[in-house]
Amino acid sequence: MTASNGGFLRLVWTLILLFLFTPVLAQQDSLVRVIAFGAHPDDCDLSAGGLAAKYATLGYKVKFVSLTNGDAGHQSQSGQTLAARRRAEAKEAGRRIGIEYDVLDSHDGELLPTLAVRQQVIRKIREWQADIVLAPRPNDYHPDHRYTGILVQDASYMVTVPDIVPDTPALRKNPVFLYFSDRFTRPQPFRPDIVVSIDDVYGKKIDMLDAHVSQFYEWLPWHDGQLDQVPKDPAERKKWLASNRSKSEPPEWREALQKRYGSDAAHIVHAEAFEITEYGRQPDEDEIRKLFPFFPAK
Repeated sequence: MTASNGGFLRLVWTLILLFLFTPVLAQQDSLVRVIAFGAHPDDCDLSAGGLAAKYATLGYKVKFVSLTNGDAGHQSQSGQTLAARRRAEAKEAGRRIGIEYDVLDSHDGELLPTLAVRQQVIRKIREWQADIVLAPRPNDYHPDHRYTGILVQDASYMVTVPDIVPDTPALRKNPVFLYFSDRFTRPQPFRPDIVVSIDDVYGKKIDMLDAHVSQFYEWLPWHDGQLDQVPKDPAERKKWLASNRSKSEPPEWREALQKRYGSDAAHIVHAEAFEITEYGRQPDEDEIRKLFPFFPAK
């Protein structure tokens, strides 16, 4: 074989490999990367567990981050013993649907919107190369929830500024920042800009919640005076959890469902809703459909 023939064959093989793998590479580049921040190691699961399961099913990358270690959320355990338990529960919840789950070390009930924690949030968003960032609104009954919202809000522009947290490369494109849904009305009520049906993954969301044994079978029922209602058998208590968490969606979500699901909206039972914040990139309808590839074609 001459040198020229060898070069020609190498060129042919290169073209074949590009032809075979370019679609895969293009698909990987188009995958949406999602990061969600909660105050405690079950908050993201409650507000976006269904959405996370839908993305994970498509092979998209999702990370949940708890800004506190949850070391005060129990009636009889506390401190590092409880923190270790809740960290393990969060990891198991993430494993069950195929996402990553980080738990940071601020104390439960003591989270403050400090510069140090804001820098942690900025690093997490940048390291994840996030396209979508989710967090609670900064008006809520729990100070940890409020301050989580403020911390993510304060990070929303800074993730694009290279001289802020220079040890982690800044994002060249600002993500879309979304709020979790809530029931609070002051200073303004939640606005359901994007409502996603999770009927197809509702069981997976319950699988996630079921992993947080300390919360959904111990602390929350005890706090609500319903601990005696929790079944002892693991299978029965999971059914109890699914039934207890199954609630009709607010009527104001229906318009957003109908906008994107059309006549199918009438049959949707379980959904999660999100509000587009003013602080990140403002997506148009075409980008919303790319970021949320779950809606029927127009």
